Amino acid sequence: MQLATLQKDMIAAMKAKDKNRKDAISSLIAAVKKAAIDAGCREDVPETMVDQSIMKELKSAKEQLDTCPSDRTELIEEYRARLAVIEEYAPKQLTADEVEKILTEKFSEVIASKNKGAIMKAVMPELKGKADGKLINEIVAKLTK
Repeated sequence: MQLATLQKDMIAAMKAKDKNRKDAISSLIAAVKKAAIDAGCREDVPETMVDQSIMKELKSAKEQLDTCPSDRTELIEEYRARLAVIEEYAPKQLTADEVEKILTEKFSEVIASKNKGAIMKAVMPELKGKADGKLINEIVAKLTK
């Protein structure tokens, strides 16, 4: 995902007077810009950094929705709308079956050691940003039993 794409979509949401969409995209842009400043690349932001920031915001939005009291229906609806917009921009994630296939094909020798820490250390650089860390951890646990 390009930062310019997010900026164009935010302008389109502003013109359409879609406040929820504009706010969600604006939070994504702010997160990307903050990550870029922290990394020292304000002008030329790599797509991987944009994707990582979007995934971080997606996780945060899911946590907001999960921790919201059930009697606050208006807040729940606002969080769901924000989550839906962020999911549109999130990079496609691998399914559990795809992750398991990659682990058994590429990392069979490490999995054979049954050392979960060593397995995660070997696997995470390959799958970071492509699959949720919790999902990877669950599949590694299943394979090492």
